[in-house]
Amino acid sequence: MEEEEANNENDLSNIKENVLIKKLTKSFKVSNKSSTLGIGDDAAVLNFDNQEVVISKDMLVEGVHFDLSYMPLKHLGYKSIVVNVSDILAMNASPSQVLVSIAASNRFKLDAIEAIYDGIRAACSEYNLDLVGGDTTSSNKGLIISVTCLGSINKKKFVKRSGAKDGDILVVSGDLGGSYMGLQVLEREKSVFEVNPNSQPDLSEYTYCIQRQLKPEARKDIVKALDDMDILPTSMIDISDGLSTEINHLSSSSDLSIHIYEDKIPIAEETKKVCDEFGINPTVAALNGGEDYELLFTISKKNSKKIADNPLFRILGSCTKKKNDNCMITSIGQKINISSDGWDPFNK
Repeated sequence: MEEEEANNENDLSNIKENVLIKKLTKSFKVSNKSSTLGIGDDAAVLNFDNQEVVISKDMLVEGVHFDLSYMPLKHLGYKSIVVNVSDILAMNASPSQVLVSIAASNRFKLDAIEAIYDGIRAACSEYNLDLVGGDTTSSNKGLIISVTCLGSINKKKFVKRSGAKDGDILVVSGDLGGSYMGLQVLEREKSVFEVNPNSQPDLSEYTYCIQRQLKPEARKDIVKALDDMDILPTSMIDISDGLSTEINHLSSSSDLSIHIYEDKIPIAEETKKVCDEFGINPTVAALNGGEDYELLFTISKKNSKKIADNPLFRILGSCTKKKNDNCMITSIGQKINISSDGWDPFNK
């Protein structure tokens, strides 16, 4: 009897929306000065003084953006915030508030939604964000998470995709391809499990790549490092859809071409080992994989010496005013056209 009552209390259909929202958000506190009024009223009130307000929105859909057979719900909540924070950072801005909306089918119980919010809370703490609103509703099928992130920036310092100039240097943070290879490992193990549910996979050799896929981090340290070095990028974008796609975005927005060198693309040794196991060229994983959430940006050539020996950055190539000539130069000098073969939600 007690177990039945507990199950009823855990059933979302037995909880009123206002009670659910209070339960999920009771431990979220407002900490940013720009958050005048947070959750609890009909709308949030924000005050950014004389700063430019930056807004980004992303939607994560079960079966398209994530697979719950291997994505822990807490990690999913964390990642849903990170992908939005990354977009704000790509504008050279500081994220400060998020709004989260969740639609869940009746197969999800209260404890599942609470696990998602545990991840959201952890991400808000990591990136100093205030949860100031959102919505919860039912879904006919599956789980949908929609996040809006707000931030601010001095109007003289915000960076667009369209500012690259002829002769600018192309730079990337971190390393690439790890998230994509983590996804390959998880998908393989899922297939094995479907054939043999009693299998116990040993994923210890794939920790780095799996973490890059399930719990990525947005590069707030890169924005700070650039500011500390007094470098304002001329254009910037985050790598969510693959290096090749993002290069083409910068190129088309700035109306020029970009040349990169294959041997300059940063790929972790752990990623290379997994690529070798799967028979995938590491360069292909880096160019087309996506979900690395590193920052790709251009800077004036005069600033190249400032970052040349900094381990946070890797110079990939440069910009040229010649049109429709995005390419990669291989180690043997072969010129390969860079096409947008990264992630596309409408053409998986």
